[in-house]
Amino acid sequence: MSTSRRGFLRGRFRADPDMLRPPWAVPEGVFEDVCTRCGDCLKACPPAILVAAPGGYPVVDFSRGECSFCGDCVAACKAEALRRADAAAAPWQLRAVIGDACLARRGVECRVCGEVCGEAAIRFRPTLGGVAPPLFDAARCTGCGGCQAPCPTGAIAMKNEVEMPA
Repeated sequence: MSTSRRGFLRGRFRADPDMLRPPWAVPEGVFEDVCTRCGDCLKACPPAILVAAPGGYPVVDFSRGECSFCGDCVAACKAEALRRADAAAAPWQLRAVIGDACLARRGVECRVCGEVCGEAAIRFRPTLGGVAPPLFDAARCTGCGGCQAPCPTGAIAMKNEVEMPA
């Protein structure tokens, strides 16, 4: 991962891999050079999931809700740190990852994530004599983050698609 000039001068040599930029953000090294930290995207976000991280740069906080992909943050970004060149362009490569803390994977009945997933990316197939484990379909997942906040154990995280296990 390249280091931006601004990051280098601040002693920040690597972007935090857990930091999730707003939808349609330019690549990380460019983002920190272009973003003015004005906060316009934060104010424009209807579900209010964009927050200022340390340093003032915007990040997504899925504990506050899910992304509707409305594009209001992109429209508000005068610095063009958020760019939607093509209307069909994916907002990001984020996908849900279900961790080991998942209740259903531990034998406790829970289907909250499947119930809130509007894309049916998380489903539960009945299992004879046991608790149905979650079945995740990455192709259906939009990365909206709607499944993360309702998870009672915090077992769901949003990760870049390339980092996902097969």
